[in-house]
Amino acid sequence: MARLIFHVDVNSAFLSWEAVRRVRRGEDDLRWIPSCIGGDPQTRRGVVLAKSIPAKAFGVKTGEPLAAALRKCPSLVIAPPDFGLYSACSKAFKDICRSYAPIEEFSIDECFLDLTGTERLYPDPLALARELKDRIRDELGFTVNVGVAANKLCAKMASDFEKPDRVHTLFPDEIPRKLWPLPVQALLFVGGATAARLERAGIRTVGELARSDPRLLNRLLGEKQGAQTRAFANGIDDSPVREQPEDPKGYSNSVTLEEDVTTAEAAHTILLALSDSVTQHMRRDGAKAFGVAVTIRYLNFQTRSHQRRLDLPTDSTRTVYETAKSLLDELWRDRRPLRLMGVSLGGLTKEPVPEQLALFDDGEQAGRRKAEALDRAVDAVRDRFGFGAIQRGAVMSSRLDVARKFKGTHEAEREAEAGDPESELPF
Repeated sequence: MARLIFHVDVNSAFLSWEAVRRVRRGEDDLRWIPSCIGGDPQTRRGVVLAKSIPAKAFGVKTGEPLAAALRKCPSLVIAPPDFGLYSACSKAFKDICRSYAPIEEFSIDECFLDLTGTERLYPDPLALARELKDRIRDELGFTVNVGVAANKLCAKMASDFEKPDRVHTLFPDEIPRKLWPLPVQALLFVGGATAARLERAGIRTVGELARSDPRLLNRLLGEKQGAQTRAFANGIDDSPVREQPEDPKGYSNSVTLEEDVTTAEAAHTILLALSDSVTQHMRRDGAKAFGVAVTIRYLNFQTRSHQRRLDLPTDSTRTVYETAKSLLDELWRDRRPLRLMGVSLGGLTKEPVPEQLALFDDGEQAGRRKAEALDRAVDAVRDRFGFGAIQRGAVMSSRLDVARKFKGTHEAEREAEAGDPESELPF
């Protein structure tokens, strides 16, 4: 049976969602003026998260510092991010998609639908794709692109064709015409470093990659990545649409710092906040980690990391923090100013691990039990009222206000899922 996969992608999601909210208040539509979603332009973390088409005409780019964007476009309207709003909008469009078929959430603003075997129910796939696109626009006020193909890879590539508010196909007979002329970096999962390596070898387009010698790709990329990249270039992908996400292989949280960190006290405070959020995420999934790693980045963008394997797996904030602090002290002996710090956990298990109990409790076991009880209590408060409802004492007393200013990607997404009860939501 031939597969039929849709990929639905919100056009400039963060900006569109903020624009809909403002339009409903009677304000200007951000989509039609030079505008962007970004942080505080006075801080180093102030970057463009999403931009309007008029802003793009001024040369504003996603990911660039807001200060640079303002130099290009002094009239740029900057709206702050609101993850509560994004959560509500994400749920709203995915609920519409679920009314047609099971979905796999690919990100906060993307999902796949598996419509394989629905020919009798939906005899015209393109008409269905247009109906889905138009329904999201008419009911929710923002637009999406829909890619239609025989697998997830090609559906995703198709949805990235001309935007906004479009339906595109990429079936096997269309691959030479639509996919192969694209630059090699346009292929899904081909990053800048991989593209540069391929281009140095004379492989500049997806078509050239599709026809390239497998032995050359093995030398350039390694056997596994070389084979997968060549398969993708030929539009080959048999990955299923999964309603339930696969278990993560690790958890990580990193932050680019608003202020250069030069003291152990400040660094340890940041490590506590990072350890706190990453272990909470892991505990929520019922996992424990055997491995803890710390990453730091200097002002010259030199990056270093250090890791340690534990004798017993842990989900304890205290254990992860104490291990991370020890790793940092070994890694950061020169005390050069830091611009990024990160904590990651690996070697995951969900299996119960027996622990040898001491005949005479010397206080260590009791301390560990108290720390675990504290973690559970803190998690319960945050699950009900949000991450910012309660913070560790060392974090609260920090002048850097780590818990709010230095939140990493995982925790930002987790707050998006929980929602912010004070946000003004359009749905």
